[in-house]
Amino acid sequence: MSTFDGLVAVVTGGASGIGLATAHAFAAAGARVAVLDLNPEGLAPSLTGIRADVTDHDSLEAAMAEVVERLGGLDILVNNAGISAIGTVEELPDTEWTRVLDVNVTGMARASAAALPHLRRSAHPAIVNLCSIGALNGLPRRALYNASKGAVLALTYAMATDHIAEGIRVNAVSPGTVFTPFVENFLQKFDDPESERAALDARQATGRMVTPEEVAGAILYLASPDSGSTTGTALEVDGGVTHLRVRS
Repeated sequence: MSTFDGLVAVVTGGASGIGLATAHAFAAAGARVAVLDLNPEGLAPSLTGIRADVTDHDSLEAAMAEVVERLGGLDILVNNAGISAIGTVEELPDTEWTRVLDVNVTGMARASAAALPHLRRSAHPAIVNLCSIGALNGLPRRALYNASKGAVLALTYAMATDHIAEGIRVNAVSPGTVFTPFVENFLQKFDDPESERAALDARQATGRMVTPEEVAGAILYLASPDSGSTTGTALEVDGGVTHLRVRS
């Protein structure tokens, strides 16, 4: 019997990249999985797609209620939906700060608030927030993105404190550079995509970018009922970039 048999997992932004890998991993482990996304079409039969917008509280409340109605409950929330931003504080306009923080930080709070009434009825409630090594590392021209993920890390600790008495565990996963379709498309903007990819690979001590499946594995560990004593933790899945200084 799988650890996740009988449990319902919700993954926001789950139609591609890390979110999709996570949704598939939960389904393979026995969970019933709902993917909340702006475009949830074309998913595998094992996944239930529901349209939701993390910038709209009413949309999220309706989506969580639909999850409970269609799948029978809600046990795990993975706050994966997020967007990137490139630039220094001089280069990024106020409108971009508002947009990114609304999705990456307030959107995570909205989704959690919409899920909490349902999670309180679960025997094994857990929330996993997608953070980033950018929360604790100065990455070049990522001022806004890093600021948003720093807020996600602080939000994770605050939520873990607020809800520990209710038995709701809240943790975060902090990936390094993950080779997703987003990164692959981003590399195509350079004159020499292959050399740019090699540079991203080399930034990890392991010599390669992280895979979405590796991040998904960390998320499942933190969401599992077997991790009942793990809360208020940020698990780095970064190929060693945060702590290792390997000599070439």
